[in-house]
Amino acid sequence: MNIEIRDTALEARIQKQVQSTGSGSVEEVLLRLLETQEEQDRWLADNRDPINAKIQRGIEQLDRGEGISEERLDAHLAKLKANAE
Repeated sequence: MNIEIRDTALEARIQKQVQSTGSGSVEEVLLRLLETQEEQDRWLADNRDPINAKIQRGIEQLDRGEGISEERLDAHLAKLKANAE
């Protein structure tokens, strides 16, 4: 199979991946990207119910007025990020 890439920005991104990962070829980069995508798809499929339950819980909290106001959201997210580091 031959793949023609017409988008020069995409081609540059792929070449950057080849260099940064030490891959021997574009084929290796594409294989790694596909494996990663397949792994993410499997994880999402395996965790769909818990994810949906968390989303539903969040919606219910918002419906009850338990959400964070827009004015406080940036500070709250910054705090969470700082705690994660």
